[in-house]
Amino acid sequence: MDGLAFGVSTDLLTGLAAALGSGLLIGLERERHKPRGGRRGNGEMAGLRTYTLASVAGALAQALALPGLVAVTALAVTALAALGYVRGRDPGLTRALALLVTCLIGALCVTAPLLGAPAAVVLTALLAARPRLHRFATQVLREEELHDGLLLGALALVVLPLMPQQPLPWLAGMKAHSLMGLMLLLLALQAAGHIALRLAGPQAGLALSGVLSGLVSSTATIAAMGSKARAEPGLRLACAAGAVMSTGATWLQAEAMLFAMAPPLALAALPIALLGLSLCGGMGWLLARRSHRLEQDGHAGAPAADRRGPLRLREALLLSLMLSGVAVAVSWAREHFGTSGLFGAVALTAFADVHAPIASLAGLQAGGSISQAQALLGLLLAFACNSVTRSIAAVAAGGWGFARFIIPALALPLLLCSALGWLLLQGPAA
Repeated sequence: MDGLAFGVSTDLLTGLAAALGSGLLIGLERERHKPRGGRRGNGEMAGLRTYTLASVAGALAQALALPGLVAVTALAVTALAALGYVRGRDPGLTRALALLVTCLIGALCVTAPLLGAPAAVVLTALLAARPRLHRFATQVLREEELHDGLLLGALALVVLPLMPQQPLPWLAGMKAHSLMGLMLLLLALQAAGHIALRLAGPQAGLALSGVLSGLVSSTATIAAMGSKARAEPGLRLACAAGAVMSTGATWLQAEAMLFAMAPPLALAALPIALLGLSLCGGMGWLLARRSHRLEQDGHAGAPAADRRGPLRLREALLLSLMLSGVAVAVSWAREHFGTSGLFGAVALTAFADVHAPIASLAGLQAGGSISQAQALLGLLLAFACNSVTRSIAAVAAGGWGFARFIIPALALPLLLCSALGWLLLQGPAA
């Protein structure tokens, strides 16, 4: 009994100490926002002592374990805050809510100090970030970005959980839930690229724009950059940097798709994808550095501001629909023509888009229809065929002056990644 009592007493002391520390932390932040110069009024009630006492009051109410005492204490704290508001001494709904939450955090510290203390840190950070959050909401965040963020949240939190998770025979065994998750992945990568572009500012210009656009379609990005380079020869190197960066985004996106659909295959392909991403990113960075040295004549080299939102829902939806069609075609070719039919279908579809055959290979490998080695060979074949398409697009859109930067950036990573893939495949064979 003494040991049990000592254990309970130790837990109680730990909880009270956590509540005291939490109240001091929150109160310290609030104290810094009280008016200076001895002026009474705004914020007089809510300072270091007030928030500390509110947290300790919640902790003691929880420790006494009387039914309803925590609720009564929270109501009392809320009533005191409201009284200060009525008397004009502590205006502001945020302070009243902060006092109430501090009281509840104090109660939480008694039962779960490892949860209550982090909650106090989060609340303190939220209160301290008020000016930055206000500036972000009113000046930084654009209307179209807010709209796309809400759309992405609705798709992830409402639509995705409702999608069926049973394999669909008419979709080569793929799941509607997985396809929806894949579309969300494409949208999330687009959003991440947009955020990076906003944070880096226009100085990153065409390079980060290439990464952003490459998450949708590297082929289309290369064509667009080539057209811009042909129209503005002074930006040729900057456009080439953006185009090469888009090829690195393709490796990144392919690995992300594999992780979403076939994690074991993604782990096996990770060294290949990292090598391709590193080579493309390195060559793109070198081109961006060279273009920066040549941009001393006043040309900014940054793309015009795009007032559209960061998400390209139509492109992501069309790509997801194409994935389902390609999955059926690849599965049908494998069933009727074996391995040769599988690789033939992968090659043909990869000339149009590299993502669709990769998703199909991931689905087949996850379902056990093909081996990991066959999937890796198909992955490299898809990149090889699509590199031909992207090289043609570079020549057609930007001419040889532009394509001479793009073709080596496609060929070198492909050759080295193929060599690495061959070495990886020799291990299991041995």
